[in-house]
Amino acid sequence: MSTENTVDEKTTEVDTQGFNPSEYNIAINFLEQIPFNKVLGLKPTKLSQDYCEFTMNMKDDLIGNFLQGILHGGAISTALDVTGGAMAMVAAWQRLKDQKVPSSERPKTLSKLGTIDMRVDFLQPGKGKEFTIGATLLRIGNKVAVTRMEFKNEKGDLIAVGTGTYLCG
Repeated sequence: MSTENTVDEKTTEVDTQGFNPSEYNIAINFLEQIPFNKVLGLKPTKLSQDYCEFTMNMKDDLIGNFLQGILHGGAISTALDVTGGAMAMVAAWQRLKDQKVPSSERPKTLSKLGTIDMRVDFLQPGKGKEFTIGATLLRIGNKVAVTRMEFKNEKGDLIAVGTGTYLCG
């Protein structure tokens, strides 16, 4: 039995509170340049100053326990990291905007964005067909952002939580 997603791909509209179209395009372009995001099938559904959210579907390539057909812990961790990093990126962009840094200089600063540290707590097996990964900002400074992430299945079961620290300046 295959868990491969057979639903036709469709363009999902992303909720982008606080972004103008140009800023949104920069953010999406950045996220789409990471090849592993495509392997996981991560799709942004919300990018705002308060919350970032992605979805991904279960597929055979992401199974960690083939006997139970559950999601691999590495896929869960990566999805949490990408979502936390997106939240850090959005927050850093807004911080630079508030500091009146010209928009042409902001991508250079954000090109340094990277994970410093991340902790993941796995709460239950990664069972499901569709997953939602959300992140909120805990703190942002001039160089570092800290985010809190949650990974849930389509039933709303909390599968894993994480805290990430990101270089953002």
